[in-house]
Amino acid sequence: QVQLVESGGGLVQPGGSLRLSCAASGIIFSIYTMGWYRQAPGKQRELVASITSGGLTNYVDSVKGRFTISRDNAKNTVYLQMNSLKPEDTAVYYCNVPRILHPWGQGTQVTVSS
Repeated sequence: QVQLVESGGGLVQPGGSLRLSCAASGIIFSIYTMGWYRQAPGKQRELVASITSGGLTNYVDSVKGRFTISRDNAKNTVYLQMNSLKPEDTAVYYCNVPRILHPWGQGTQVTVSS
């Protein structure tokens, strides 16, 4: 059974930083592209960053230069370092395997507000 457990969210002021973690179990983590998604209130869930099994990364334009996705295959964990946070980054953040989309975890709330 696949489990995705996100953590690391919180309340941060504009310009601040957070590091999200997602621990995966029930999959052969190292062979999959992993992605970080977010869903803001009233909006559709969107893929904001992805990382291939070989470490190639891709980002949505709105987070390029501010967010960094990384992975530790030994720990079955994918990370999202978020810097220079803006109020529009406020959302629930989730991880998953793009194009496969296992059952979603509970997500982690990120709130950017002064």
